[in-house]
Amino acid sequence: MSENQQPNSQLNIEISEEMAEGQYANLAIITHSHAEFVIDFVNVMPGTPKSKVKSRIILTPQHAKRFMKALTENLARFETANGKIQDLEEVQLPLNFGGPTAQA
Repeated sequence: MSENQQPNSQLNIEISEEMAEGQYANLAIITHSHAEFVIDFVNVMPGTPKSKVKSRIILTPQHAKRFMKALTENLARFETANGKIQDLEEVQLPLNFGGPTAQA
C-alpha cells in the first residue's frame, strides 16, 4: 500500500432495541451558542398543558451545517419519489391543536 492510500475502514454502528423504537416528535426547538447547536425534540399532544422533551441532540456548528445539508438532500429525494410535502404553515393549523385556549 502506498502512502496516499487509506485502509478500507468501515464504521460499525450498533443500536439497542429500545433506541431502535425511536421517539415521536412533532416539534423541534433549536437554540445555539457560539460553540454548539442544541435541538430539543418535543411531542406536543392536543389538549395537554405540558409537553416533555423526548430527545436532545447537541451539535457543533460544522456538524449542524452538515446535518442541514444531508436533511435537505434527503427531503429532495423523498419529494422526487413521493411528491411535494405540504408545508404545515401553508395549511394554517391553529397553534392550540384543538386544546384549551390561553387567556391573558
